[in-house]
Amino acid sequence: MTEAAQIPGTVVAVHGPVIDVAFTTTPLPPVNGVLRVEWDRGEPLLLEVHGHLDTSTVRAISLQGAGGLARGTTARQVAPAIMVPVGENVLGRLLDVMGNVRDDGPALPADTPRRPIHGIPPALMSETATTALFETGIKVIDLLAPMAHGGKAAMFGGAGVGKTVLVMELIHAMVEKYQGISVFAGVGERSREGHEMLNDMRGSGVLERTALIYGQMNEPPGARWRVPMTALTIAEFFRDQKHQNVLLLMDNIFRFVQAGSEISGLLGRLPSRVGYQPTLASEVAALQERIASVGGASVSSIQAVYVPADDFTDPAVTAISSHMDSSIVLARSLAAEGFYPAVDPLASTSLLLDPLIVGQEHYELAEQAREALARFKDLQDIISLLGVEELGAADRLVVKRARRLQRFLTQPFSVTESFTGIPGRSISRADTLAGCRAILDGETDDWAESSLYMVGTIEEARAKEAHRGGGVDAP
Repeated sequence: MTEAAQIPGTVVAVHGPVIDVAFTTTPLPPVNGVLRVEWDRGEPLLLEVHGHLDTSTVRAISLQGAGGLARGTTARQVAPAIMVPVGENVLGRLLDVMGNVRDDGPALPADTPRRPIHGIPPALMSETATTALFETGIKVIDLLAPMAHGGKAAMFGGAGVGKTVLVMELIHAMVEKYQGISVFAGVGERSREGHEMLNDMRGSGVLERTALIYGQMNEPPGARWRVPMTALTIAEFFRDQKHQNVLLLMDNIFRFVQAGSEISGLLGRLPSRVGYQPTLASEVAALQERIASVGGASVSSIQAVYVPADDFTDPAVTAISSHMDSSIVLARSLAAEGFYPAVDPLASTSLLLDPLIVGQEHYELAEQAREALARFKDLQDIISLLGVEELGAADRLVVKRARRLQRFLTQPFSVTESFTGIPGRSISRADTLAGCRAILDGETDDWAESSLYMVGTIEEARAKEAHRGGGVDAP
């Protein structure tokens, strides 16, 4: 970190990660300025100024563990803002919120450029709209909730429904299809998840074009709160200076909100709805509005969002969803039935599902698929009570095709191949549409449902049906 004109101060209060520092000289360090505590530990303790309490005291947030810090310790201003390394040198590396290397590799070169993490969103007039589709190779997403280059997509789901697996599969899709740069922000990640992702990326050859930034669960809220901004700063550098498209992945953005809520409480603010910070909407907006396409280069963002207690009306969930172009909802009921990815086809939406963007055929096919699945959902209570035989002929046909469509929209992933033994599939949008058309037109009415479960294209399902030899339908 570049040493600025150093201003000495003294720690006068410690409230966990919130620390007050008094200065005898003016001017005080600016808001967002960085202070370094001169204590007797191995690593320096860095603080970020959050506010001025009076004419001589600032309130700061610790970016590392502050256990053992005592009043009277000296703290000095060392930079006007957190400065993190950017550029080619960070690709293939794992960094923390301050940009320090955490993968046991060599230190970054001394000439690595650095940028402050607090940027301003691009001017509205300079942003460029994009309707170019980002094909993920995941059938249910490409059909019902298509994503855009330069767009923002969120994956909403409770605990254990497959958000992280879906994000990792999308990293594979980006590297294989588009040869782009990926920046991954692990916000409040478990150590196990970070270790597994690093090893998986090394094994798959993805790491060379990816920068990993982690703020783990055990770190103070200040670190978890700033990790998305560190990742976004790296992504912005490639967009603005290198004019390259970047895929920015965040897992889990809800923990960014959670960390802000912890800090808000420690700062003494009155809580807002459901206990969240009163600044929830502005904090989320300050982050999300920086994700944009400028000058022909884009930052496409995919964010996993934990939904507490599966409550989609939670204020944090609604604040995040208002900024998204595509909302992909993961349903626990589908995961329990073995439908992976467990994407709810009726709750998932996209602004790009428009005939002017995806084409008339895709739009009509998606609407027909939703209509069949919605009718099947409406009839499920009757089927549970009376059985499918009590339905009319038209409804029985709808149920038959909806069940087959539901199974066709499952697929094996590359990242789960070591667990399932089934090679991953990446399906083009044309093949996805062709398969759905065949099902809705009745070509598969006489097939076993199991022939359509966990396959790629409709041709693969046809071959599976041909070799079935009187097998039993999947439940």
